[in-house]
Amino acid sequence: MSDDWDSKTVIGYKRQVAKVAKKDSEINGMLSTALFILTNSSILTFLAARRTGAVVATDKKISGGGNKAHQGTDHQRIAKLDRENEVAPPAKILPSVGRAMQTARLELKLSQKDVAQKVNEKPSVIQDYESSKAIPNPQILGKLERVLGVKLRGSDIGKKLETKKAS
Repeated sequence: MSDDWDSKTVIGYKRQVAKVAKKDSEINGMLSTALFILTNSSILTFLAARRTGAVVATDKKISGGGNKAHQGTDHQRIAKLDRENEVAPPAKILPSVGRAMQTARLELKLSQKDVAQKVNEKPSVIQDYESSKAIPNPQILGKLERVLGVKLRGSDIGKKLETKKAS
């Protein structure tokens, strides 16, 4: 009965068990992280056991009181890589194209809604093109050139298109 008083029972304590490495990659990972802990003789013993194919067991060290915030310092490097890989936003239409569209439309005495109906687009698309907020689409620009009779692509933007004479 006196033995019962001397023994102690701990509830909620999990005994640490040695991990047995099964793959070479696990062994390499444990070796690289444990190199600063091991002495020269223990490194040689570890490598000899590995060469002979013996079972290599490792114990995980418990590091108490470490600052968790500084363990992953790669966040800044990862953020920098993300910024380098970002794709630049697509180019907007030139302001000179918007002005040329507006002057040609006013010369023909058409509203934005009328031009939109003729090119089979929404009036908001015409408004975006005239205010230089749209991403240029060659098909829409071609339709607008035909309806407005003005060049909107190339070097001479705003120049009147030459009409073909029927012969």
